[in-house]
Amino acid sequence: MEIEVLRALAHPVRLGIVRKLSARPDICACDFTDEFEVSQPTISAHLKVLREAGLVTTRRQGTTICYSLNREPLAALADELGALSVGAGVLT
Repeated sequence: MEIEVLRALAHPVRLGIVRKLSARPDICACDFTDEFEVSQPTISAHLKVLREAGLVTTRRQGTTICYSLNREPLAALADELGALSVGAGVLT
């Protein structure tokens, strides 16, 4: 699972989305287009990658889908990286 999270975070736009969601939950996909100067379909594709990696959750509000950060995969990754920094673990 950590590899999927790392792959998802490897793209600058996706990392930016995660950073924005860490500061503010429940953001509509359309709110990201101005922030990253990419098209709505591109944002949707990035959000799909983040969702498949387990990094974001969705909530429907009328016709709008709002995205929030799922911190659990990030915490697990932080634990794995912390273990590596002291030589006590290996990413799986």
